[in-house]
Amino acid sequence: MNGNIRIGQLFGIPFYVNPSWFLVLGLFTWSYSSGIAAQFPALAGGVPLLLGLMTALLLFGSVLAHELGHSFVALRQGIGVQSITLFLFGGLASLENESKTPGEAFWVAIAGPIVSLLLFGLLSILALGTGATTPLTAILSLLASVNLALALFNLIPGLPLDGGNILKALVWKVTGNPYKGVVFASRVGQLFGWIAIASGLLPIVLSGSFGSVWNLLIGVFLLQNASRAGQSARIQEQFTGLTAADAVTPDSPIVSAQLSLREFADQQILSRDNWRKFLVTNADGQLVGEMAVDSLQIIPVERWADLQIQSLMKPIEPSLTVESYQPLLEVAKMLEEKKLPTLTVVRDDGILVGILEKASIQKLLQRRTQATPA
Repeated sequence: MNGNIRIGQLFGIPFYVNPSWFLVLGLFTWSYSSGIAAQFPALAGGVPLLLGLMTALLLFGSVLAHELGHSFVALRQGIGVQSITLFLFGGLASLENESKTPGEAFWVAIAGPIVSLLLFGLLSILALGTGATTPLTAILSLLASVNLALALFNLIPGLPLDGGNILKALVWKVTGNPYKGVVFASRVGQLFGWIAIASGLLPIVLSGSFGSVWNLLIGVFLLQNASRAGQSARIQEQFTGLTAADAVTPDSPIVSAQLSLREFADQQILSRDNWRKFLVTNADGQLVGEMAVDSLQIIPVERWADLQIQSLMKPIEPSLTVESYQPLLEVAKMLEEKKLPTLTVVRDDGILVGILEKASIQKLLQRRTQATPA
C-alpha cells in the first residue's frame, strides 16, 4: 500500500504507518527526552529517553484517536473505512465513499477536531489533578497542548485539512454542488500553503535561519494536496449526470448465439478484425456469454457451418458486468481499481447495451468539455 507498513487493525479498520513516521518518532523521542532531562535532572540516564519515547507514542496515539473520530462518524453513515495511516505530517483516514449530504460531510470533518479538543480537556484536567510538578505532569501538559494545537491547525479552512472539508460542506450546502465546494476549499488550501512556504523561506533567505523549515515542508504538503483535490473535483464534476450507458462503445462487438461459426467468421472477423472477443446474446437480446475469436482454432473449418456460436461461448463473470444506469464515475473507478480494459453494460432486464472501454469514457468527457461554453 504505497510502501506503508501494516501494523494491525483497530475496530476492524486496517492500520498502517508510513516509513516517514519512524523518522518523526525518532526526532520527537529525542526532542522530548532532552526536554524532560533538562527539566528533571535527577532522573537516571535512560529514564528520560524512555519517557520521551512514551510521550512520542502517546502523541501519535492522539493523532490516531483524531482519525478514529472521522472514521466512526463515517461508519455510522454507512461509509466504509479502508484504512488509517500515520505519516510525516499526521494521519489520514481513507474512506470508501464521500458523504451523501453536506450535513453528513460536515460531521465527518468536524469529528476529528472534536476528539482532539476532548482529549485536550481530559489531559488538562489530569495534569491539574496530579498536583506537584512531576514528569507525568509535564507529559500530560505537553500532550494536552499538542491536542489543542492539532485541533486548531486542522480547523484551518483549506484542503486537505479538516477545516477545508468543513468549508467544502458549507459551500456544498449553499451551492448544492459538492464539486464547487471542493474546488473552493482547495483554492483556500493552496493560499495557506503559499503563506506557509513564504513563512518558511523568508527566515532562511533573510537571516539564514532554518528554524522555520517545518513551515516550508507543511506549506509544500498543503499546496500539493490542495491542488490535487481541486483537480480531482474538476474531473469528477465532468461525470455528473452520466451513466454507464452513455459511454458504451459504438458498434460494440455483439453476435447472436444462433449464428453459425461460418457466418461469424465471414461477417464479423473480416469486418472487425480489431476485436478478439465478442459478446453473445440470445434471440431476446439478453447477454448470455462471450465468444473469443481464438476459439475457432479448436474446431475444424469444415464443421463451422454446422456449429453455432453458443457451442463455443463462455459465461461472463458477474463482476465484469455493470448496470446501464450505474453512475459513470463509479464505473470509471471500477476500471481503474481492478485494472480492467473493458466492462459489459446491461439493462436491469438483462438486455445487452454494449461494451464499455476506458477510451470511450475519455472521448465522452472530451466531447462534453468541448461542448461546455467557457
